[in-house]
Amino acid sequence: MIRLYSIPPSLYSAKVRIVLRAKQLDWEDVPPPGGYASDPYKEIVPSGTLPAIDHGGFVLVDSEAINEYLNELAPQPRMWPQDIVERARARALSRFHDTRLEPAVRALFGHVDPAGRNEQFVADQVKVISDRLGQLARMADPAPFLTGETLSLADCGYPITFTFIEMLTEPMALDIVFPESIATYFSALQREPSVAAELDSYRPALAAWVEATTGSKQ
Repeated sequence: MIRLYSIPPSLYSAKVRIVLRAKQLDWEDVPPPGGYASDPYKEIVPSGTLPAIDHGGFVLVDSEAINEYLNELAPQPRMWPQDIVERARARALSRFHDTRLEPAVRALFGHVDPAGRNEQFVADQVKVISDRLGQLARMADPAPFLTGETLSLADCGYPITFTFIEMLTEPMALDIVFPESIATYFSALQREPSVAAELDSYRPALAAWVEATTGSKQ
C-alpha cells in the first residue's frame, strides 16, 4: 500500500493520483500530520512539501520524481515512449507544464478573492497564460495525447491546470481562449478513465475552494 500525503485542493497531488489510477495501484490519501509544512509533518517529510509518498518506508517528494518511480514500479501500462527522442520530448512537455504554465495560473490564486484582487495584475497574467497555451499548441501535436494514443506521464499535470483555468474563468472574468488543438486535447484528457475518475473527485474540492474564496458557487 502506498501512502500519499496530500490535501484536497493540491494540484500536484492530483497529478500523482492520475498515475496511481492509471497503474491500478493501491494507495491511501493521508493529510499531512499537523498540516502542510508543519513541524510534525517535517518529521516524516523533511521538506514539508506536498505531495509525498511513503512506500514501505521509502519516502519520496516531487510529483515528477514520484510519477517516474510509479512508472518503474508498475511498468504496465507504459507511460513513457520507448524511443529516446520521443521520451526526451515528452519530458520537456511535462516540465513545460510544471515550470511555465502551472506557475502562470498559480499566480492568480492570491487574486481569487475579489477583496484582494488587483485587476491589472489579473489582466496581465491572463496574457501570460494565453501566451503559454499558445506556446504549448506550437510545441505539441496531441494525437490525442502528447505522446500519441495513450496517456503518458507528460499529460498528467495538464488536465488539473486546465480545470483550474476553466473553474476560475467565470468568478474572475478571465478572458482566456484555449487554442483549438489544446481544447481538443483537454476534451480527450477528460475522456481518459484515470483522468475522468480523478476529476470526478477533484472538481468538488476545487469548487469548494473557489466558493469559499470568492463567495460564488461553481
